[in-house]
Amino acid sequence: MTAAGGQPRRIVGWLVFLLPLISYLAFLGSYPLFDVDEGAFSEATREMFERGDFLSTYLDGEHRFDKPILIYWLQALAYLVLGPSEWAFRLPSALAAIGWSYATWQFARERFGAQTALAALLVVSTAIGPFAIGRAATADALLNLWLALALFDAWRHLESGRRAPLLRTYVWISLGVLTKGPIAIIVPVAVTFLYCLSRQQWRTWLRAIGDPVGWALLVVLVVPWYAAALGIHGQKFIDGFILKHNVKRFTGTLEGHAGSLFYYVLAVPLLLLPWTGPLFAACRQIRKDMATGVRHYLWVWAAFVVVFFSLSGTKLPHYALYGATPLFLLIAAHRFDHGRTWAHAIAPTVLFVLFALAPAIFGFLAESEAGNAFYRAQLSRAMDLAGLPYYAVTLGALVLWLVLLTSKTTGTWRKLAVAAVLQIAVLTSTVVPYVGEVLQGPVRDAGLKAHALGESAVRMRFDAPSFSVYAQAPTPSRAPEPGELVITRIDRVPEAGFDTVFAEGGVVLLRRQTP
Repeated sequence: MTAAGGQPRRIVGWLVFLLPLISYLAFLGSYPLFDVDEGAFSEATREMFERGDFLSTYLDGEHRFDKPILIYWLQALAYLVLGPSEWAFRLPSALAAIGWSYATWQFARERFGAQTALAALLVVSTAIGPFAIGRAATADALLNLWLALALFDAWRHLESGRRAPLLRTYVWISLGVLTKGPIAIIVPVAVTFLYCLSRQQWRTWLRAIGDPVGWALLVVLVVPWYAAALGIHGQKFIDGFILKHNVKRFTGTLEGHAGSLFYYVLAVPLLLLPWTGPLFAACRQIRKDMATGVRHYLWVWAAFVVVFFSLSGTKLPHYALYGATPLFLLIAAHRFDHGRTWAHAIAPTVLFVLFALAPAIFGFLAESEAGNAFYRAQLSRAMDLAGLPYYAVTLGALVLWLVLLTSKTTGTWRKLAVAAVLQIAVLTSTVVPYVGEVLQGPVRDAGLKAHALGESAVRMRFDAPSFSVYAQAPTPSRAPEPGELVITRIDRVPEAGFDTVFAEGGVVLLRRQTP
């Protein structure tokens, strides 16, 4: 009986173990690059090849100091193998998210056992926040990998006193600094300090942060590129990267990304969908967890990130994911400490309903006075693009979930596990490609049109760097010359002096008339 029952369990275990590969690689290139971030990272990588410069990054011919170099180098390697494709630009993030998932699994296996490790792997592979950044051509999944590895190895050092994990921590921090800057130092240093302080182990912390070999590793890995960037760009690098994209990002509001003090209190539950119910259940165990070293450490990690970024002037949802890794582990560890099933069923039910209603919602917004004419024009194609397969998949998933909810033989955790896997299947195969086509299809098609014409273009009050990727040419923002192509929005087309070359949704490709 045990052997017979063990075989299906092993099969399920292997399926869960392979889930990150499906979540982060399936249909990865089936939708256009999203603007602004995916387009900007991808075009900056493409321009490295065009300029023959792999130490500096440019976007549409202008300096780009947003992030350090590592993510661009990794995208460049994928570009060499796969060419200028969505797959290539997103592959480093997908591989980082897969590594992040398995690192979380390994840490949970060492501390909580095999079953909890699989549960943690399930959460990190299906939560909507990691899913979003793990399939995006940006630096965030890569940074989350380095932060997770750094803080996991930091705990291994604190727990055992061994030097090897401490030195690995320095390596992961160094790679994080090459990925996104000082935040890769701030989070591990602050979390370990707060934990050691709470345990009166501050001498251990001082010894750890003063390790000479660790500092040598950090200097060898980090300093060469930063020194090269400073030598090449001088004060522009200081002003752009250090002052604007690091100091100002924390002390002020950058690019309009503001939010209240409670922004991340609301963002974290949304980023962990459909695991919001288990998250709240885990939060009810905080006081009890404080008596356990590793769980105490995990709560300190999560709390520091939420508090730190709540105090930041610039707020973006994915910043909270820097503190999500410990929550994956705590949700898994407390997976049986839940209340009534209906409370946990609310989040996945709402998601499946929204998936099915998305075309109707987009169609309603297109006909309304909400937003501006550009976005209404983009959404005007939504109903036509949602064919029978879209409704079959989304409505089928909703019905399947509602039937599962009525089962009296399936436990709450297993119901949520099925809902999470179903959510990923629907998102990867249907919803994300559909939304990408609605919002970014016209930009991609305009870029391909310009490339087919063999002409470069200029931008007119339109920030869509993915156009440059598809056009395979920089698109500077300046006044067009006679006969030159112009990419702009439908609500910003000049009244006279231009001929329309291409129009789709809210995107228009024009040519300035010659005298």
